[in-house]
This record gives sequence, structure tokens and C-alpha cells, in this order.
Amino acid sequence: MRSCPGAKRLFEITPFDPASDVAPLAALHAACFPDAWDAAAIGKLLGTPGTFVFHHDDGFVMARTAAGEAEILTLAVAPAARGQGLGRALLEAAIARARQMGAQTMFLEVGADNPHALALYAGLGFAKVGARKAYYSRASGSADALVLRLSLPAKFA
Repeated sequence: MRSCPGAKRLFEITPFDPASDVAPLAALHAACFPDAWDAAAIGKLLGTPGTFVFHHDDGFVMARTAAGEAEILTLAVAPAARGQGLGRALLEAAIARARQMGAQTMFLEVGADNPHALALYAGLGFAKVGARKAYYSRASGSADALVLRLSLPAKFA
């Protein structure tokens, strides 16, 4: 079946089995971030209560829930796969799971110097609730992070 022009692209997003090898997640993270998490760090995070991952060959999202709140720990989409809706699909899966786990709000930090990520989060309904000065280290110096919040359940356009 052919897709219609402008149709929403579908991705096979699946929950990640914490008992699986985390090396592919670490490789994706390294392709996306200069200060990437290695496999040991990702494995340790996956071992903490309330932490979960949704993944695809070209990206993943890691989040955790506790006490009625959820947090996006990282969202990694391979550079060649960006701009096609994968990040949004991963986030929608994580938001739905967090809601199922009882979260009423979701938080995340994002670089104030990352307009593409800011647009993605705004499009999902996240709103700025704070800032962290010099939170990220960059080759060009430090960058501030914005703290964003989404009330759950969320309704997506």
C-alpha cells in the first residue's frame, strides 16, 4: 500500500528488554552526543526502579518514573534519521508508558542552544518551567539547559 504525501510516517518502536545487550544503545548515544553515555552507564540506569527504554534501529528514548512524576533521561536519534518524526514517535511512546505507570507530569532538560529539540518538545506540549546555567559542556564552552514540563495525560496534534 502506498502512503499519501504528507502522511505521518510509522516507525516500529518497541520496548527495550533490560536484559539485552546495551551496546547498540551506547553506540547510538555516541553518534548523537559528544559526552555520550557508555554501555556501563546505560546499563546502570536501566537497573534503577521505574526506568524504561523504547527503541528503534535509529534511536531510543530512556525515561524513568517515580512518585507521580516522569523524566526523559535522554533522547537519541541518529543524525541521518533526524527530521523524519522518529524523535516524536519515541517520545510519544515514553509519555504513554509514563502515564500507564502513574505519572501525572513529565520533565526534561534540553540545551537552550538546540532549536530543533526545543521545537520538537514544544510541539508535544512541553513548556519551560526553569533553567540551569552552564548545565552542558560544549566544545565552544558551556550552555544553559531549559527545564521543560508536560502535564499528563497529554493530547497530541
